[in-house]
Amino acid sequence: MAATMKTTVGVEDIVVTFEDQQKINKFARNTNRITELKNEIQAKKKTLQNLQDASDDLMMLDDDSLLIPYQIGGVFISHSQEETQNMLESAKEALEEEVRGYEERVSSIQQVLNDLKVQLYAKFGNNINLEADES
Repeated sequence: MAATMKTTVGVEDIVVTFEDQQKINKFARNTNRITELKNEIQAKKKTLQNLQDASDDLMMLDDDSLLIPYQIGGVFISHSQEETQNMLESAKEALEEEVRGYEERVSSIQQVLNDLKVQLYAKFGNNINLEADES
């Protein structure tokens, strides 16, 4: 005679509905999007720092009559020190605006993720892990 043992695992049988799966998928997509946006912000901030360094170096020049090469696309065009400084300032302002836009998008997506976390943890409790891996 074969005896069967029944063990309880402690995990309740929870039915995952189509709507639940949609919420989980939305959470995953938004988490990936936030990661992409944060990487983009980091790259833009590095470029911004490079522009600031170039601007600082430009201010240290003594000779105002020098033409400074400025890269536009794949071409370098020589400008006066003042024109180059103005172009650097314009580029920094545009980049700062882009960073602010990305940060606003991250903030709004983070709010959506927080709402989804509340809903999903309310239904699934400890049976679902929505925390990011820090590895």
